[in-house]
Amino acid sequence: MPFQDKTSSSRLLASFRRMVLPLLAVFCMQFPVYAYAQANPVPSIGDDARTALTPIQEYKLGRYIMIQIEQDPAYVKDDVLNEYLFVLGNKLIAADPTIRGELVNDFTFFGIKDRTLNAFALPGGFIGVHTGLILATETESELASVLSHEIGHVSQRHIARMMASSQKDILIPIASAALGLLAAAAGGGTDAALGTLLAGQGLAIQKQINFTRDAEKEADRVGFQILKRAGFDVNDMAAFFQKMQHATRLYHDAPSQYLRTHPLTSDRIADAEARALHEPYRQHADSADFQLIRAKARVIQRDMTGGLYEAEKFFAEQVKKGTRYQVAAGYYGLALIALQRKDPILAQLRLNEARKIFSDTVNRQSIALNVLAVQIAMEKGKPGDAFKITRDAIDHFPSSRAMSNLHIEALSKGHRYDECLRFLRKMKQRYPEDASLRKKTAEIYAGMGKKGLMHLSMAEYYHLLQANEMALEQLNLARREKDTTFYEHSLIDVYEREWKAEIKEAKK
Repeated sequence: MPFQDKTSSSRLLASFRRMVLPLLAVFCMQFPVYAYAQANPVPSIGDDARTALTPIQEYKLGRYIMIQIEQDPAYVKDDVLNEYLFVLGNKLIAADPTIRGELVNDFTFFGIKDRTLNAFALPGGFIGVHTGLILATETESELASVLSHEIGHVSQRHIARMMASSQKDILIPIASAALGLLAAAAGGGTDAALGTLLAGQGLAIQKQINFTRDAEKEADRVGFQILKRAGFDVNDMAAFFQKMQHATRLYHDAPSQYLRTHPLTSDRIADAEARALHEPYRQHADSADFQLIRAKARVIQRDMTGGLYEAEKFFAEQVKKGTRYQVAAGYYGLALIALQRKDPILAQLRLNEARKIFSDTVNRQSIALNVLAVQIAMEKGKPGDAFKITRDAIDHFPSSRAMSNLHIEALSKGHRYDECLRFLRKMKQRYPEDASLRKKTAEIYAGMGKKGLMHLSMAEYYHLLQANEMALEQLNLARREKDTTFYEHSLIDVYEREWKAEIKEAKK
């Protein structure tokens, strides 16, 4: 042991005790709880994951995180891209409804504007996909393999299980701290004490690494079964893993974000290949929208890849040398760029070129193509034409958020306020937690000059964002408006009581 004078040693020991004793107190507090549980056993309500985080708590946690993500500039607000991910993800889930497990809500899929190759699952079934990963996938089955892997994490409740594991593993560094304190008191010195403490921390970290590796393998296994049952090419899971590994070799100093959050080992690749070998070959034809969404992801990501000029060059080359669907996607991408540049005439010409390549069925069923047609009509300053398209499209796409939002916009720009409010009412009933619908409602009331209802809708908007203080401010503004009715005053009073109680509970 290196030489230390007694004063220095005693100071270090005192510092060590200040750090250790609070941990040791927590450790000792575990025993009365454990003893009580042993003396008063209760029926089991599930595994450790359920004890650490119930499905409802898991959803609430995930929803809270999503509210923060939705305010981030990187969150993709493009309805078409998010809807494609939603449709693809739910196609995977529908192949085996039992995969939902204990989830108390629907899965939510969304995009993140980031060129890194990454995807992630939040508590409660919220699954994010980076635009960079969408561009890296060459087939729809590769993208589906990533989504199925993330669905596997959710279905196996890995986050809740990791929390349960962490609660147990906290005893390791605490116990190490206790032993370290005893070692120091027994004359072993602070080096021995700190060594014992760090060893305990290292063991806890290693257990988390082991848990992560096991969770990844389990998500692979579950994801493979989902991919198979949904009719996708299971070989593409291993193919995508190999692509990731190849990218790591090329850029070993800066591995992809996906590999940092999803440790890729040779065992995982071998397992995926072995599973695929035992399955009959099944080719999966990519949907038309897959290539269109990749084009949209490239335009969304434009400020990270040299701007629209570089994207335009890519699409022009794709039109010259691509496959049939890639050529259509190239024209679609060029139409998106023309629209970005406020040139709806050129955008319409490029969209027409894309439509010529597709069949009548695809042209009718593609959300991407139909939404672009509405957006071009809007840019031309023809909300009446846009309304006709959305009105007919709503019948074909009753559950499309992208088309519904455009229908609201067309009604609003056409000053069809009463019709717009009726449609918004239906949407709010269908999607009660969608804050944007409350904001759109407030905008309609503002256009109608109904200030009391405008502030009331904004109050509901902020409440759904869990910004209760701002929500209460809007209630006060609504209360002061002359056009606020008796019924609305009553509703304001109810909201105020409920939201103040929520603030009080949150502070506790």
